Amino acid sequence: MRLRVGPCLISLYRRSLRCASTTTPRLPSLLQRHLSCLVDSTPPTPGLAAANPALETLPEHPHPHLGLRPVRPVAAVCICGIFAFLNLYSTQPLLPLFAHLFRASEAAVGLTISASTLGVALAAPICGALTERLSRKRVIVVSTVLLAVPTLLAATSPGLHTLIFWRFIQGLALPGIFATVITYVGEEWRRETIALVMSLYVSSTALGGFLGRFLSGLIADTLGWRWSFVALGLLTLLGACFIARWLPHGSQRSLSAPGEAARPGFRMALRHFRNTRLLATFTVGFGMLFTLVSTFTYVTFYLADPPFRLSTFGLSNIFAIYLVGLAVTPLGGYLITRVGMRRGILLAITLGATGAAITLSHSLWIVILPGLGLVCSGVFIAQSTAASYLRVAAPPGGRVSAAGLYIACYYIGGTVGGVVPGWVWRIGHWPACVALTEAVLLILLVVALAGWRNVAWSTH
Repeated sequence: MRLRVGPCLISLYRRSLRCASTTTPRLPSLLQRHLSCLVDSTPPTPGLAAANPALETLPEHPHPHLGLRPVRPVAAVCICGIFAFLNLYSTQPLLPLFAHLFRASEAAVGLTISASTLGVALAAPICGALTERLSRKRVIVVSTVLLAVPTLLAATSPGLHTLIFWRFIQGLALPGIFATVITYVGEEWRRETIALVMSLYVSSTALGGFLGRFLSGLIADTLGWRWSFVALGLLTLLGACFIARWLPHGSQRSLSAPGEAARPGFRMALRHFRNTRLLATFTVGFGMLFTLVSTFTYVTFYLADPPFRLSTFGLSNIFAIYLVGLAVTPLGGYLITRVGMRRGILLAITLGATGAAITLSHSLWIVILPGLGLVCSGVFIAQSTAASYLRVAAPPGGRVSAAGLYIACYYIGGTVGGVVPGWVWRIGHWPACVALTEAVLLILLVVALAGWRNVAWSTH
């Protein structure tokens, strides 16, 4: 059976691919901006570097063999994106239900989000060592299977603490999928098709993030929350089967010598913390995922209360706005090339702050469409800009380690964003959470203005 890829999506990204420069590819998405900042060669090669945060850049393969045909390898890459993010935020629509069932505070149930992002933050900088010593495909398939195990075991949780533990184990397994598959694509696809394949992969991650939230809420509302984890776990195992069946084994490559993959190492990482431009970029990454997680985690409590009184299934539907990333990230990438990074980050933070303020409305559609929609748009554009600037701010030979620190700070921000607003909720409920988000965004605005002073207004 052959999988048909949507012609409209293919057409959109082919147009973006044709616009790419032969010396500096303009990849139209958040994750592709992560990729472009990781290439250490000068001038940058047209190929994409690994988004694996703690490793050397991708080797140049003289004869990568894959293109858009056959379709099954491309479909396998998209399946990796879907199932990597299917589980990460799946408990968000269930939080009011958990607070009621476990008689816990908002901050306590928010740990089901923070635990998984903390696992990612801890595992991401070191998972690359495995990918250098083992088969890429084997790491992806095994990681997907390992992800399904704690997902299924979460359904057996007798209490909240056990559930939080299994969510943390889920987070540890996730970087083995999304970090490795990006490296794999850069090695196995032909240079002229990498941007398109990565665009499809990034779109699949947004789709996976939405499906995880939607399915967990739908199943919990009809069958119970435990069946949500059972369903997601079984779907993850099914995804592992498709990946094992459709993803090629990959070309032979020489393995790195022991310790070589760890370069530039700890000393270079310490130098990054003396680079004010990098510190500003790390802070932006921290703050933007904080904003996204805190907003979408605690808005569920706001919408579950009067006057909205949304059910668990109703809460799962609001995450459809997350799909705005499918349109916003390509537009954000284009915007950065026109107005420059500094103006791009200022615009992104302003959009996020405006959207957060709009969510104080008592109209459901205003909260969701302009409110949450602008928050999503601001975060996606800001991350695209910050990841692009990372390449400018990091010194040659230290871009991979800088990217590793950036991704770690990014997910630590998500961890904090899942807990701290819960403490503020006790003071003033959703308006207090919005005030906290606005304060964080204001700090980011000041940091970006101060730390990015030497960046050109235009990227040309």
